[in-house]
Amino acid sequence: MFKRLLRFIFKLLVWFVIISLGLVLLYKWVPVPVTPLMVIRSIQQKQSDKAIVWKHEWIALDKISKNLQLAVICSEDQKFVYHNGFDVQAIEKVINKASDGGKLRGASTISQQTAKNVFLWPGRSWVRKGFEVYFTFLIEQLWGKEHILEVYLNSIEMGNGIYGAEAASQYWFHKKAGGLSKYEAAAIAAILPNPLKMKAAPASNYIQQRKEWIVTQMGYYGAFSLPK
Repeated sequence: MFKRLLRFIFKLLVWFVIISLGLVLLYKWVPVPVTPLMVIRSIQQKQSDKAIVWKHEWIALDKISKNLQLAVICSEDQKFVYHNGFDVQAIEKVINKASDGGKLRGASTISQQTAKNVFLWPGRSWVRKGFEVYFTFLIEQLWGKEHILEVYLNSIEMGNGIYGAEAASQYWFHKKAGGLSKYEAAAIAAILPNPLKMKAAPASNYIQQRKEWIVTQMGYYGAFSLPK
């Protein structure tokens, strides 16, 4: 009985690795059409008797304003170009803060957020976090930074039922993502911590302050180039 169980678990793990590798390789070449969060949000809207809002349009990274690319890096993960998927120093700070009684939160890199958004469900369980580490490692090895940023900017939630840079740009500023100014890009980046409650336009005092900080960081960061 015990041997059968071990064989079953082993087969399950093998199939999981095969399927997960297949998905990661598929999305290296094929645009991500839907994410678990998009489906979950639609179900939540339906259950709340609200109109289902689902705006998502995939575009290539070179059609997304450099301003927005830089804005999300400056606001979400300034070490994105340099780390291997995990910001070790940030993780250590969060752990130390938690050991002092603070909440265990933050420290997720753009790579981790991309892995979570594309392959997993929202939540804070250790099981999901373990899967997140696994998928983060895979996309860092198989996709590279440029494609990770492309998938991130095309998949993340940027408003109520708004997913990706093009949909967000059209919704908040009525223009294509390639034409976003520094302040418009910073406004979208500013709402990423809580896109269901925050608005890129018109900006509240808090979002305006966030915008100013992000634009300042963009100036410090300067020109950047992504490794392939």
